[in-house]
Amino acid sequence: MTLRLGRHEFADDRTLMMAIVNRTPDSFFDRGATWAEDAAFERVRQVVDEGAEIVDIGGIKAAPGEEIDAEEEKRRVVDFVARVRREWPQIVISVDTWRAEVARAVCEAGADLINDAWGGADPALAEVAAEFDVALVCTHTGGVAPRTRPHRIEYEDVVAAAIESTVAQAERAVSLGVDPESILIDPAHDFGKNTFHSLEVTRRLDEMVATGWPVLVSLSNKDFVGESLDRPVGERLPGTLAATAVAATAGARVFRVHQVPQTRDVVDMAWTIAGRRKPARAIRGLA
Repeated sequence: MTLRLGRHEFADDRTLMMAIVNRTPDSFFDRGATWAEDAAFERVRQVVDEGAEIVDIGGIKAAPGEEIDAEEEKRRVVDFVARVRREWPQIVISVDTWRAEVARAVCEAGADLINDAWGGADPALAEVAAEFDVALVCTHTGGVAPRTRPHRIEYEDVVAAAIESTVAQAERAVSLGVDPESILIDPAHDFGKNTFHSLEVTRRLDEMVATGWPVLVSLSNKDFVGESLDRPVGERLPGTLAATAVAATAGARVFRVHQVPQTRDVVDMAWTIAGRRKPARAIRGLA
């Protein structure tokens, strides 16, 4: 399925790197390293040079913390999106927000993709995507409120729940006018899930791929990796890459990441082994 992200199109044999750019002072991974606008801009420059096709700009960390209203979120991301759009017209700009009014403002500034990490908490978000003809990520969060952690959440079948939720969101978005080629679904590891749930959706990700909707995964340095290996945030890259290899083998298309080059190599190798991608060169025993 061709993937159309705003003004950009990608054939169905392409996997895409979505590089994380946090406009927050308290993000769990970089601890505010890109809070200053110029630092965030240099982060965009770095990941573009590393080959990322998408930058995902967020103005609020996902975890509980200081209350950030819509006006402050817009101050953090809207002008920055416009600056990135001017400098890199070829890059896909995604904005991680659950608020329709923020989505509207960033679309006016040049965003191509709305990454709704909280599973349709604001139903008007899909309407904004349709109005501006931009792409939309539909996620499964088990109904938890934005910026809250799951507490003793249970599912009869977490994968079935993830498929039911994300496909319903995707179909609703299409009914509102979003292009079917502009929708991604995301099981949302850790969001509304304990570690066992996240491991289950990783093992069975091929079932989400089988829905026909392109699948995005956000695995980078997540708690399910840390808890599986008993590793703190700064020591989760090997575990992240192992989970990435499993997701890539299952057929995931888009990978939201902190480390672009390492993830690209793992994804390309997994897709090559699976027969979806040709080797970059193959001369051994032939030349």
